[in-house]
Amino acid sequence: MERKSAADYPQELLNLFHEYQHGDIDRRSFLRRAGKFAVGGLTVAAIFEGLRPNYALAQQVAPADKRIHVGYETIPSPAGHGSIKGYLARPAGAKRSPAVLVIHENRGLNPYIEDVARRLALSRFIAFAPDGLTSAGGYPGDDEKAAAAFRTLDRARLTEDFVASAKWLKARRDSSGKLGAVGFCYGGGMVNQLAVRLGSDLSAGVAFYGRPAAAEDVPKISAPLLLQYAGNDEGLNAGIAAFETALKANHKVYTLHMYEGKQHGFHNDSTPRYDEAAAKLAWSRTLEFFEKYLR
Repeated sequence: MERKSAADYPQELLNLFHEYQHGDIDRRSFLRRAGKFAVGGLTVAAIFEGLRPNYALAQQVAPADKRIHVGYETIPSPAGHGSIKGYLARPAGAKRSPAVLVIHENRGLNPYIEDVARRLALSRFIAFAPDGLTSAGGYPGDDEKAAAAFRTLDRARLTEDFVASAKWLKARRDSSGKLGAVGFCYGGGMVNQLAVRLGSDLSAGVAFYGRPAAAEDVPKISAPLLLQYAGNDEGLNAGIAAFETALKANHKVYTLHMYEGKQHGFHNDSTPRYDEAAAKLAWSRTLEFFEKYLR
């Protein structure tokens, strides 16, 4: 199947779809406003389908790959929703390995995030990807339904679910005790929040286009951070300067990369916003960062 790229769409249309994905407008509003781009025989419905994720494009590591072991685990989360289910991927044959928590976008545990966990397992990390939609029945297999369910969640309790997941993962018998976290969009913001909440229990955090931590919370951060942003993401990027100022003022260890001309979500290879070169570079930087701080 041919993969569309961001270059196939006007930036205004990409921005409009970004609003839809983040719940700022509903599907009807998106379709109405996207109507002006339906020209030359292209329908609004075709535009919408072309922009939606196609998870068949996102699999880089097969679940049956014999170099890894995968499965699902449900863990207790007493301060959150009681429990949370997640996807666990481990390197085959390893006795103890560093662990990485993988945190999804605002859609729950979709196939792309499960594949990210498997990619980490291939790089000799234990990866656990919790499903924030567990309390709402889990990822439903449809992104539109997932987004609607995500908007109903109690965010404070959801944060506690991820804190519980991180502590469970760090304490596993096959964990070396070194814990990292990587997240995308909502998950990137959650990585920054976990850096605040976990303090020295987190050894490294990688946030892809994640909402910055509040300046007043930055002193609580202990973990080195790798912050990866897309140039064409004006709303989110407006908060970067204040975040950097706070990180510098508090002498925190961090590295920030801005991928100019790229779209929010450029690492997600299931959508047209994916940029292969930027995604590969950002992922290589992610693995190098985890090798440095988790081994």
